[in-house]
Amino acid sequence: MGRQIVIVVALLSVLAGCSRISESRLNPFNWFGRDRAVEVQAVETQTDPRPLVAEVINVSIERAPGGAILRAVGLPPRQGYWSPALILSGRGDGVLAYHFRLAEPPAPTRVSTQVSREVVVATFLTEQELAGVREIQVIGALASRAVRR
Repeated sequence: MGRQIVIVVALLSVLAGCSRISESRLNPFNWFGRDRAVEVQAVETQTDPRPLVAEVINVSIERAPGGAILRAVGLPPRQGYWSPALILSGRGDGVLAYHFRLAEPPAPTRVSTQVSREVVVATFLTEQELAGVREIQVIGALASRAVRR
């Protein structure tokens, strides 16, 4: 009976320690926090003819072997936008900035629901590209979002 109590107490103390690790910086899932809205002055470049997405509604980063995957969800004004891409627009002071660009539909399309208009894009970032980075911004025409370490 005493042996079982010791085992149960040991297991409970190990499980209690897991909650602390899940919130610590040792957990790779916590390397970048939740996304948040940011105000960014979008600097237009003429290297890509595609327009910026109207709104960036979600940004997340997921650890992967050798780096991380940056994923963004954009909301164009109507359905039919295609060929999305995250274009590196700036790097400095621990911040990586990407423009979320996509091609307009060739013909008029419906507006419909928000879910039907959402466009998802992702890019792989190597550990070297992430070295020294504290924040990643994804810039849209009207709304931008960022994730921080």
